[in-house]
Amino acid sequence: MDNIQSKKLLNHYSAWKYIVLIVTIIVMLFSALPTWYGENAAVQVGAKAGLNLTPIELRDKLTAQGIEVKRIEVKQHGEDKGQTLIVLNDDSEQTLVKTLVSSMVTEPKELTLALVSAAPSWLQNLGFEPIKLGLDLRGGVQFLLDVDVQPVYQAQADALVESLRQFLREQQIRGASVRIDNTRDDAALQIAIALTDAAQADNSARATVRQFIQQSYPTWQLTNADNGLVIKLSQDEQSKLRNLTVQQNLQIMRSRIEELGITEALVQRQGEHRIRIELPGVQDPAAAKNVIGATASLAFFEVKESGSVNAQVLKDKSGNPVYVARSPVLGGDHIVDARANIGEMGMAEVNIHLDRIGGQKMSEFSRANIGKPMATSYSEYSRDEQGKAKQTQEIISVATIQSQLGDRFRITGAGTYQEAQQLALLLRAGSMTAPVTIVEERTIGPTLGAENIQNGFAALGLGMGITLLFMALWYRRLGWVANVALISNMVILFGLLALIPGAVLTLPGIAGLVLTVGMAVDTNVLIFERIKDKLKEGRSFALAIDTGFDSAFSTIFDANFTTMITAVVLYSIGNGPIQGFALTLGLGLLTSMFTGIFASRALINLVYGRDARRHVRV
Repeated sequence: MDNIQSKKLLNHYSAWKYIVLIVTIIVMLFSALPTWYGENAAVQVGAKAGLNLTPIELRDKLTAQGIEVKRIEVKQHGEDKGQTLIVLNDDSEQTLVKTLVSSMVTEPKELTLALVSAAPSWLQNLGFEPIKLGLDLRGGVQFLLDVDVQPVYQAQADALVESLRQFLREQQIRGASVRIDNTRDDAALQIAIALTDAAQADNSARATVRQFIQQSYPTWQLTNADNGLVIKLSQDEQSKLRNLTVQQNLQIMRSRIEELGITEALVQRQGEHRIRIELPGVQDPAAAKNVIGATASLAFFEVKESGSVNAQVLKDKSGNPVYVARSPVLGGDHIVDARANIGEMGMAEVNIHLDRIGGQKMSEFSRANIGKPMATSYSEYSRDEQGKAKQTQEIISVATIQSQLGDRFRITGAGTYQEAQQLALLLRAGSMTAPVTIVEERTIGPTLGAENIQNGFAALGLGMGITLLFMALWYRRLGWVANVALISNMVILFGLLALIPGAVLTLPGIAGLVLTVGMAVDTNVLIFERIKDKLKEGRSFALAIDTGFDSAFSTIFDANFTTMITAVVLYSIGNGPIQGFALTLGLGLLTSMFTGIFASRALINLVYGRDARRHVRV
């Protein structure tokens, strides 16, 4: 067989690889650019807010109050058509502007605090946005809430006790009593059914009660006792109720924050029964605290006669007793909308809009009780001196039903107009399924946030500068390749942070960026040292490059993969700043491998590999 001479081209990439590399860097550069320009504080006025002022008139009114406005825009197209955007020069005046504008509109709930990009319009039209900054960089307020699930367990136990008593009456089982065992720490979780000797003589009584509980309440564990039965809520059901309660409160918190008009808020679960809320850009936490920590809700009761057996006693604002049914006709969970208004008599009132089921219940009840009184109760939870949750409930109004009510009606007795507005906001956002307590509150001023940004990026710039200088001096001919790859790595990383939904840059996140600089250049150090080793073995420069990249890949991959495992674990179990660090670390690992291996090799191929051809015999 004849010897055939073939050629293998070393250090060469196909054209499509260069195209992918160039396009990726350009797109990431455009994505990173808006972050360089930063953001401006703004107030958004919805199209339905009822603002009857031109931008010039609005600017004049704000200027008269000493507020300097950068620009006022009215959206003419798209989904935001008719929306007015007030962009401010001073971030600290954002809350003040919202307060002033709220008096100029008919629907204050349409006002929203926002941050808008300061980038040129052509860059915004491409759809690129700045990186979202965390609380420690932007400034704002953070709340840590504790959700008390004990009242939820108590409500479950109360409902079961009432159902059992009703069942015993229907079955005519005499000599039996049902009570919640208050001698235990988990009082709301255990119910004792005591049977007298006469009741126990009837062998079917115990079996009848047991069958009822097993069929109707399978989540309760049933055990025999000397004088009756003991029912206890299972641990699995307790866990399910706790998770469901926290999740419901999370949704309600998000709704309340939307009602406050705060955008870019972070609401997430922390631990088993705590909720962490971050409100970037909010410098006056009073209003947010009042709404977030409140647990107000309404309920409508049938009024009973004094001394009625099936009645409970609630007091009105004057302290007078009002006898109402034990179970409400309707709860606040059926309220879908609530608006404060001034009635014909000059009194504050709240207009209620119910959902379909709530409207049907109210319609049926009011039709059957025309001419009879109906009481509206207001309840909220608070903490006593021992830290235990207690419910305060009072009757705010007792009105006679004049006609059949539907899904829309109004109530009075909410107090002043401001109190009626506060109640309406809480009802729109939903009532808490369990009381919450603010156990921690932190406020970070915008000045401190700006200082954190300045110091963080100064550290990043210093680290990059020293690293670039070292690589240029130590590796000389290949050093500039590593430097270009490192700069490209930072561009791609910033672009990714701006593109990924939900990604937030925090102060620990900047620390992750600084760490990424070292890890990115470490990739090139491993490759270049392998190239130097191959050169010492007497191989040509072209062959040293080829084998150096190939032999270093497995080491680079193993090192980055193990670090990526740590980043994923940190992001999974961490929260807030920890997640910010894990995010930049994880993304930095991916971008450093991309630029350190792919981009560096592309540059070396272009500059040093054009004539690197080696002839081999097959």
